[in-house]
Amino acid sequence: MSSLVTKVRLKQIEQLIEKGKRLDERGLTDYRPIKIEQGLIERAEGSARVLLGKTEVLVGVKVETGEPFPDTPNEGVMTVNAELVPLASPSFEPGPPDENSIELARVVDRGIRESHAIDTEKLCIEPGKKVFVVFVDVYVLNHDGNLIDASAIASIAALMNTKMPNYEIKDGEIKIKQGYTPLPMKSHPITVTMAKINNRLLVDPWFEEEQVMDSRISIATNEDGNICAIQKGGSSYFTPQQILEATKIALDKAADLRKKLNW
Repeated sequence: MSSLVTKVRLKQIEQLIEKGKRLDERGLTDYRPIKIEQGLIERAEGSARVLLGKTEVLVGVKVETGEPFPDTPNEGVMTVNAELVPLASPSFEPGPPDENSIELARVVDRGIRESHAIDTEKLCIEPGKKVFVVFVDVYVLNHDGNLIDASAIASIAALMNTKMPNYEIKDGEIKIKQGYTPLPMKSHPITVTMAKINNRLLVDPWFEEEQVMDSRISIATNEDGNICAIQKGGSSYFTPQQILEATKIALDKAADLRKKLNW
């Protein structure tokens, strides 16, 4: 987007914000329509696709056996990776993960990890030796803003859809049995992202708002209203008052989303 278009758009966005409106006719704290589909990838243990407006994210989950980390011998392992598919945006390029995909994976990972969404102790097969490893792979298929919330919702939806293989330990070896059990979940965190434009906070910024925002803040909360993770992006700052305002908005919007998603 050229600087001229950016200035024109910024002026339009700022003028509307002063009236409590946005270019796409939403209120400042309104989300775009959200649609979730689960179980799309046949060969994955779990999967989900989220449409947040025109932003589209697909998440696949694989469950394999591996070794635990030395400092958590009784817990399974979870890892999140994100891929910005080049077809999703002109700004995405093929090749190794860039800083944007790394940040996206880390923010999604942190919300899941710090909320203890997965009961990792139940992923332990043999303490200190064998555990289940949960791989969460995020694929951005279309980028129209707010990849963080779309990816976080899709990841939790995919984990809720994930099945683990049944097993038994016989003669010191792991034997996979027939049938599956649901992945043990303890929490379903929801991440709410807000952009700061002209000192006003906007929920679920779409692509053009992200082009002109000063900064953004993403807040993950659980069902009990506890903050699990916070991530700031962009070059500008948030005042203590703005952080308090963002926290209240995040808690309110997470409660609304839980009702819509039946979480």
